[in-house]
Amino acid sequence: MTGKHDVVNPDPTLDFVSHSMTQTQRIGSRLGELLAAGDVILLEGPLGSGKTVLAQGIAHGLGITDYITSPSFTLINEYRPRDTGGRLPLYHIDLYRLGDATKEALSMGVDEYLYGDGVCVIEWAERARDILPGEHLLIRLTIVSETKRGVYMLPRGTRYVTLLRDFKRNAFGI
Repeated sequence: MTGKHDVVNPDPTLDFVSHSMTQTQRIGSRLGELLAAGDVILLEGPLGSGKTVLAQGIAHGLGITDYITSPSFTLINEYRPRDTGGRLPLYHIDLYRLGDATKEALSMGVDEYLYGDGVCVIEWAERARDILPGEHLLIRLTIVSETKRGVYMLPRGTRYVTLLRDFKRNAFGI
């Protein structure tokens, strides 16, 4: 039984500073270890804020041994478990170079990846938000200094609230 002043629904967000590229990758790796098929991670932030570095960590957490690069020119990089040693496919999508991101993303078949058998990590997600699932984990990265990055995680949907809670516990002990 909870009292009148008990916190029933604590703040599901997480806001912290990463102090290096290595730490950002490690954060991504911890998150990747918890991801399941069908999960969607949306990455937002300016150029150089660490979106691809975080995606590299997520791939590592999924067990992917390939070197992860930004798919800015190819738009989508697929990393399959049989080829990379990972436990789930990773679909790394970059919407930066799209003119009409919504229309072009749909014509590329992004929706098939979003509802597929792997994990989708989407850089520049704000460019096509109207076609992305309502349930996701949004991660906003900001440049604090040359080596430090602000990381803000906002879950949308029960699955992602649970995911972020588990991530907080595993990564920070909170």
